[in-house]
Amino acid sequence: MTVLDDWVTAVCAELDLDPAGVPVPTVLDVARDVAHQVVRPGAPVTAYLLGLAVGRGADPAAAAERLSALAGSWPVDLGGSTPGD
Repeated sequence: MTVLDDWVTAVCAELDLDPAGVPVPTVLDVARDVAHQVVRPGAPVTAYLLGLAVGRGADPAAAAERLSALAGSWPVDLGGSTPGD
């Protein structure tokens, strides 16, 4: 087990969730896409929003795919820093 596995297991125990239902690679992929293609602080916020959507019944893989596609189509700011970055 990795530190991340241990952390996810501990958080799931704290929140009364089943760690087997946590799609860690999917969440990490979406966070990476947002951090690299939109803005770094958007990664944890997007992960939270993905969690809200899944909690309301969205399919995790489909929602993550949509968010990664959105991040991939996000316009690049060539003028410098982005607010909140």
